[in-house]
Amino acid sequence: MTNFKLSDVKQLNSLALAYMGDAVFEQVVREHLIRSGRVKPNILHRQGTKYVSAKAQAKIVHELLDKNFLSEEEIAVLKRGRNAKSGTVPKNTDVQTYHYSTAFEALVGSLYLSEQKERLQELLLFSIEFIDGQKGEKK
Repeated sequence: MTNFKLSDVKQLNSLALAYMGDAVFEQVVREHLIRSGRVKPNILHRQGTKYVSAKAQAKIVHELLDKNFLSEEEIAVLKRGRNAKSGTVPKNTDVQTYHYSTAFEALVGSLYLSEQKERLQELLLFSIEFIDGQKGEKK
């Protein structure tokens, strides 16, 4: 595996960061669901979408910002991700929600590729706990 220097990661296209972040978050969610005892495939898929949907990820971003959880540098990554031009039109959500979801994934990808493991763990734990806390609310 190629190691990126922090400066290299900062130069990556936001959509490349989001591509990586999507995979990282998907894996973390899958592990969370299996470790919490949800093992039937149809349940795993249905439960997983509550975490990895554009709507859920956009909500996470707003919560991160409301709680002042992010550093200035992390907010800059979010903004770059949010403003990235993907060239695709989302099918199941509005464009603004899709952009915030991309921003979240870009932040996760940035932390992962720059090997900020402790900070990535904090962000992922915050995100999982936030979505778990949303279960009582209507979506």
